[in-house]
Amino acid sequence: MASYNHITLNERIMLSALKRKGFTQAEIARELGKNQSSVSRELKRNKAKNTSYHAGHATRKYYQRKKVAAQILKRIENNVWLQRHIEENIKEYWSPEQIAGRARKEHNIIVCHETIYKYIYNERPEWKKYLRQKKGKYRRRYGRKKLVKQREKAKKRSIEIRPEIVEQRGRIGDWEGDTIIGGEKTQRLLTHVERRSGYLLADKLNVVTAEIIRSTTAKRFRSLPRTKRFTITYDNGTEFSDHEMIEKKAKVTVYFAHPYCSGERGTNENTNGLLRQFFPKKSLFEGITKNKLKKITKLINYRPRKRLGYLTPHEVFIKNMHLH
Repeated sequence: MASYNHITLNERIMLSALKRKGFTQAEIARELGKNQSSVSRELKRNKAKNTSYHAGHATRKYYQRKKVAAQILKRIENNVWLQRHIEENIKEYWSPEQIAGRARKEHNIIVCHETIYKYIYNERPEWKKYLRQKKGKYRRRYGRKKLVKQREKAKKRSIEIRPEIVEQRGRIGDWEGDTIIGGEKTQRLLTHVERRSGYLLADKLNVVTAEIIRSTTAKRFRSLPRTKRFTITYDNGTEFSDHEMIEKKAKVTVYFAHPYCSGERGTNENTNGLLRQFFPKKSLFEGITKNKLKKITKLINYRPRKRLGYLTPHEVFIKNMHLH
């Protein structure tokens, strides 16, 4: 029998897909290599009230519980004796490391000196005057670069928590974005494709930086009605690292697909393939003018699509014609 361990994000996606296909809990457990009780517990704990199980919602509930648990486990905030111990000794000019060491030696209380530093800076800033080092913010001595990368990654919203309505293409205004690289390797086409209609926005970039991506995207999206710009889903390229400013300037919420999972942005990938009919791989983008790109974008947006019941992206997105 499979041993117990926590269900991962990818396993939640798979569980959600298998559940929609009608698999039983026992069948899902075999596919995931989990105990059936683990699957049952996951479905019971993390499904939305009166609705079916969805990976994004389940992930949000998991992290909410984890956050509450972290608050409960806070060593200092929930220990009055330890608070008094720190206060008495910090005022004797003991260092947090000395305080932590003494608490462990005499009272068998285990607390990290870094936790004491954080407690002082966050909860008792008036005690900073007793510290020998009075810098603006306490920093960990080691692993600084790794922590910075982790914080940057944490700022990105994963496709895991993207609303179900986006996944189901239930409205106009949810976009996917990417770039197409020219033969020069320096010039690119920035593309945004609306998921429900397939409507394409394309811009040529002579130079690619995060700032240029941000300003070009903001200008494009500000020209759209507010009711037609809700979300954008990007891949993890560094050119989209200014995503927080994209959100602020374009008034959209940005999500990121998993690395190396281009299928999670299938609408954008397929539409980029349509553009490649006119701009084959390794072809130079230097000669692409604004008018030429506009003409080709129009050809694509005015082409009937089978999945739209042979309406065009223009008819669905601009004219608000309903799909049948």
